[in-house]
Amino acid sequence: MGLVRKGSRRIVVDGMVYRWRLRGRPTYFQGLAWSPCTFAVEHADTPGSTLVVTTAQPHTSNWIGREAEPVLPSDVAAAVRLALHEGWTPTVPGPAFHLDLSGCFTPSQ
Repeated sequence: MGLVRKGSRRIVVDGMVYRWRLRGRPTYFQGLAWSPCTFAVEHADTPGSTLVVTTAQPHTSNWIGREAEPVLPSDVAAAVRLALHEGWTPTVPGPAFHLDLSGCFTPSQ
């Protein structure tokens, strides 16, 4: 299953075009800052395996007012490069490739 085009953004990383999307409304656990923000990336022309990135910060629209930085295109580009280095093949169909960068995330109490 591919990314929904509506709300996705285009990004070029090392000459390859991708689309990425951050969920606008947080999930219940993200809203309470119990789990970190995630975003998804796929190849724009030949979508295959989707990259799902778990960040180390809360969702910017969390409900408890916990401070959070927005996900920037530079963050997405860095995640794509790291995932490619770790074996993600974006044009080959298959299961989602999960990249967990949440090592220093602390859930709210």
